[in-house]
Amino acid sequence: MKPFYLTTPIYYANSRPHLGHLYTTTVADVLARHMRQRGVETFFLTGTDEHGINIFRAAEAAGVTPQTHVDLIAREFVDAFNDFEVNSYDLFMRTTSEKHQRGAQEFWKRIAAGITPKGNPNVYKGKYEGWFCAPCAAFKTEDERDTRGGGSKPRCIEHERELEEVEEESYFFRLSDYQEWLISEIEANPNRLQPIARRNEVTSFIKGGLQDLSISRERRSVSWGIPVPGDSDHVMYVWIDALSNYLTGIGFGSEDENDFNRLWSGVIHLVGKDILRFHTVYWWPLLKAAGIALPNLVFAHGMWLDAKGRKMSKTLGNAVELSELKSRFSNEEIRYFLLREITFGEDGNFSFDALVDRCNAELANGLGNLAARTVSMISKYREGIVPNHKTSEDVRFVDEGLMSHKEFITVLEAEKQNFNELITDLNLSGALEAVSRMVRMADLMISEAKPWNLAKDPQKAELLDGVLFRAFEALRWICVLLNPILPHGTEHIWKQLGLDGAASGVSPDSLKYAGGTISGRCEVGDVAYPRIEKEKAMGDDVTKTANQGDLAEKAEQEEQNFITIDDFLKVDLRVGEVRIAERIPDADKLLRLEIDIGEGKPRQVLAGLAEYYSPESLVGRRVVVVANLKPRKMRGLESQGMICAASLEGGTESPALASFLESVEIGARLK
Repeated sequence: MKPFYLTTPIYYANSRPHLGHLYTTTVADVLARHMRQRGVETFFLTGTDEHGINIFRAAEAAGVTPQTHVDLIAREFVDAFNDFEVNSYDLFMRTTSEKHQRGAQEFWKRIAAGITPKGNPNVYKGKYEGWFCAPCAAFKTEDERDTRGGGSKPRCIEHERELEEVEEESYFFRLSDYQEWLISEIEANPNRLQPIARRNEVTSFIKGGLQDLSISRERRSVSWGIPVPGDSDHVMYVWIDALSNYLTGIGFGSEDENDFNRLWSGVIHLVGKDILRFHTVYWWPLLKAAGIALPNLVFAHGMWLDAKGRKMSKTLGNAVELSELKSRFSNEEIRYFLLREITFGEDGNFSFDALVDRCNAELANGLGNLAARTVSMISKYREGIVPNHKTSEDVRFVDEGLMSHKEFITVLEAEKQNFNELITDLNLSGALEAVSRMVRMADLMISEAKPWNLAKDPQKAELLDGVLFRAFEALRWICVLLNPILPHGTEHIWKQLGLDGAASGVSPDSLKYAGGTISGRCEVGDVAYPRIEKEKAMGDDVTKTANQGDLAEKAEQEEQNFITIDDFLKVDLRVGEVRIAERIPDADKLLRLEIDIGEGKPRQVLAGLAEYYSPESLVGRRVVVVANLKPRKMRGLESQGMICAASLEGGTESPALASFLESVEIGARLK
């Protein structure tokens, strides 16, 4: 069997850990634990991306060296992962390490030594002129730049900030030569890129045409980076540096690449949908150029939104602080909610209310309740000794109108299979639903059999043994399956059941009915998953959360009072000159104007200015016209626009027509 090599993105060391980082790392932590439990060689890598202009500037602003800055941020990530117990990783990779620098430079050399599918050198030196976004660490194509604001510089569509104009010498990767190869690779191996919607987005982008990729920056512009081999005047482009960590972390570029060759054969990348392009459109051709096999899978997950589907941000007051989350809920409650609430790959809504409701329904009322009643009944009716499963219970169960012994085992086996397949396919929510069905089946079996009544009838002692053993055995299976997700709670229940060893030491694949080793008696103890009292768990945050929702609502309403730049740009304002002005019979307020806005034929515009301007005073005057206003009829005449004038609302002063101090061409557009 291939090893299981799992990576999260290495997180950019320019800000503190947040919910998105926790989500990806939690998923990876669970998958790594699951595969180890099944006996698969597993290597789990996470870490921090520590080079680039953004980090240099952040360090400069803080008055520290870049290395000091990234050391502090890396420590925060390690501490956060420890606090939330998503720390089963084998390596916390840092791109400032010497090991990574050596490997990244080797990666560059192998790329530079090769040729493209069209027979051209992979790398060439040229001059780059373009617009760079430091937060994205990327140069922006024409489609990725917002030029509608009228400023001197275009803006990044994602970050809504001005881009930096860069004109300097650069090394280029001949990405354009890989376009046809990349499309054919995706079409031939579609399952390599998941989910389907993200694959379609990437394919569409590629078919739009690929440009050669700038892969270096001049050291005089960006000094905080890994030097380009053989040219100390250049440093590697941050994404070349960052992406290669997946290679260098497992030994690429070292004297002995045996570990790399073995682990890379089973690599899976987990990434957020916002960085999928870097992990496919750029990463795959770079690997191909270096003669390295492509990843087995790149899976892009969605984003957490607030309860109303809005992007979380500090501005709206709806962001979730990790310290606040940690203070209100247990790690296992958080883990369960993150994995269960949404299908991995889709966007989802996060709220404390939803977290409480989910955990109360499926952990407290579901698993926790099943464990408590099972242990309690075995302790009460059989003095804690788990009954012998070898009974004639099948006939007795059927006689009582209950599920047969064979059917019960068949359902357990089917749900175990569902769980293993779904979690392997990264459908973690679906896998947890399979376990929930097992919990509900066992609960229903107890409710229908009514062991409290069976205990009163000595003639039904064997049937009672069968009911208790079924509940016990269902719990044993459930503890094994859920252990990677709920490591503490499942081990707690495991000990209460008197089972030998640990749930983590049992492979889901090895589960057999009545296959557990019982070393002691069932012992009643603390409930594994007590019910969460919403007000107690959230404290002041019940009100605070409501207030945050109100603040977000208010902020949203205030935003609605504004128009966006997109809204403004819909208005076509043109400079026009009044050619004809005349009164309209029986209309005291209206004037009929013919205005030249550079279209060849003047437009007819009706304006309510008759009380303030004489027709002759307007002829020859330059005015501002709303040229794309929907035409409307007044007094039987069609008005094909509107002229702009200023006046105080409710005031008595005459309106003043918008005009110009300088000479402006007819038809010029206002921006």
